[in-house]
Formats: sequence, C-alpha cells, structure tokens
Amino acid sequence: MKKLIAIGFIALMMSSCATVFGGRVNAYQKTKPGPGEQQREVRVVALIADIILFAPGLIVDFATGAIYRPQK
Repeated sequence: MKKLIAIGFIALMMSSCATVFGGRVNAYQKTKPGPGEQQREVRVVALIADIILFAPGLIVDFATGAIYRPQK
C-alpha cells in the first residue's frame, strides 16, 4: 500500500500545472525564439502554481513549452 501511495504522489508531483490545465501546446510555444525575435510570455499563474504545488514539475512545463502563452 505504501508503494502505491508513493507512486501516486510521484506521478502527481511530476505532472505540472500548465501541462495539465493549459490546453494544447502549439508550435509557437515549443519553438525557441531566434535572434531579434520577441521573447515568449510566461503564464504567470501557471508559474506560481508550479512553484507552490508542483515544484519538480516546473521542468516539465518549460521542456514542453506549456508554461508559455500561446501566440495571439
């Protein structure tokens, strides 16, 4: 039982806020801006939620691009 709880807790911690609640990630969010291009905006609420609730999952949001706002 302890192992099952530990696995569930780890799965919860590794799933990050913006990845779960942010919707689909588009090419704009995944692609790093080139020289002279405007930087992508970070979803502030998702960043704060990741820091408070899903600290290890913050890496997942930045790696997938889900932490960035979609292009308007």
